[in-house]
Amino acid sequence: MKEFIIIGAGQSGLAMAYNLSSNNKDYLILDANEYIGAPWLKRWDSLTLFTPTEYNHLPGMKFPFPKGYYPNKYEVADYLKSYVDKFSIPIEFKQKVTSIKKVNGIFDITTASTSYKAKQVIIATGPFHTPYTPPCHADIAKDVVQLHSENYKSPSQLQQGDCLVVGAGDSGVQILSEIADTGRTVHFSGTNKIKAIPQAFLGKTLWWWFTKIGFLSVNRFSKIGKWLSSGVQPVIGTDVKSLLAKDNVIHMGRTLSADESSIKFQKGSVSSIRNIIWATGFKPNFFWIDGISFDEMNYPSNYRGVSNDIEGLYFIGLPWLYTRGSATLGGVYKDAQYLMNYISENVKAA
Repeated sequence: MKEFIIIGAGQSGLAMAYNLSSNNKDYLILDANEYIGAPWLKRWDSLTLFTPTEYNHLPGMKFPFPKGYYPNKYEVADYLKSYVDKFSIPIEFKQKVTSIKKVNGIFDITTASTSYKAKQVIIATGPFHTPYTPPCHADIAKDVVQLHSENYKSPSQLQQGDCLVVGAGDSGVQILSEIADTGRTVHFSGTNKIKAIPQAFLGKTLWWWFTKIGFLSVNRFSKIGKWLSSGVQPVIGTDVKSLLAKDNVIHMGRTLSADESSIKFQKGSVSSIRNIIWATGFKPNFFWIDGISFDEMNYPSNYRGVSNDIEGLYFIGLPWLYTRGSATLGGVYKDAQYLMNYISENVKAA
């Protein structure tokens, strides 16, 4: 029996752990991975953060690089490991939670190998759970290499021949740019009307401007917050116009269908594609939590991370949990502090 169990040892779980430790709470983190930072290290090799060092601090420990530096995935993973070591955060790895159910006021938490009990539970698994690939992927010839962006590492994974990158978000655009730089012919499927903004403007980082104009503190319940959170998020740091203008990048529009011989797009069919990167995002999966309801995006119903359905159940690290910064490395601390304050006030009231 624990007073608290946190599910997930990513940035949001660690920020919550820091607050629990600071308040002398009895807690444990359960994580599905084999070691800290694993989700970062599984991503493509050239990945770097969009946010410079000064906007990547977790509570109690600064990110150890100079101001204005954009860390890579290895440096983020090392930072998270150092954070766990510094604060002696208790984590049990290789414990993927398969069900949570509250029975007689106590949470029963089940993994493949173990059962746990806790008075309160904090879900910090983030938003990226089930990789989504359009149904037509099953109709494509078996000798075509197909990778979801979750499993893409570098162009060295690709076989000879043309490539297709599907998806106009940050991941799709970055991967498209990396593969195009090898000189290979790359077909791009997605809108060409991509909103793109630079990482720096007039000598200041984008995040400096965001902070100055209050963009990062606008909450999702305000009029402007509702507008921002419902829109398509812009691509950051890639010159999309120049990328799509390259001779070896061919924009095909939306993917329509496929068969053994070709793939059909809005702008025609192509039979030369030998590799496909599906940068088509993820679907959230919280259906292993018993007794909760969901919003229109299949995220758990909550207010600022406090479950609307079950007392003692909390969520952290979701996109726009409260502000644009809620799911970022340097912004999650605000939500963690809010939840800690809420929990403390409830204990006093009880």
